[in-house]
This record gives sequence, C-alpha cells and structure tokens, in this order.
Amino acid sequence: MNGHGTNGEGSAKKGGFMQLVKAVAWSFLGVRKRADLEADAAQLHPAALIAAGIIGAVLFIVVLLLIVHAVVG
Repeated sequence: MNGHGTNGEGSAKKGGFMQLVKAVAWSFLGVRKRADLEADAAQLHPAALIAAGIIGAVLFIVVLLLIVHAVVG
C-alpha cells in the first residue's frame, strides 16, 4: 500500500522477461553455462519457463511448416 517495491518491480520484470527469452533460446540450442542455468533456476518462475518453452516450440513448428510450404509449393 505504501508503494513497497513498485520501482524495482518494473525494471525486474523487463530484465526478467529478457532473461526468460534468453534462457529458453539457449535451452533450445542445448548450450548453457552451469552458472547461468543456476541463476535462471533461482530467479525465473517455473510456470513462466514452461509457458515460454511452449510458445517457443509452437513458433519453431510454425517456422518449419512455413519453410516446408515454401519449398514444396
């Protein structure tokens, strides 16, 4: 009620979103440093990681389908 954490939350969410995207992208490639993996596990929410992974997988499939459609068609 007294504004506790309001200034830090906005910047943390923006940095957290980019950290989430970076973590999912590197995980798709299978290249991660152990320190980065541990930092992500401590800072990112599991539900957000799962959602980002599903979205990433769907985007990957759509891109593959578009490439196949362009090559075949």
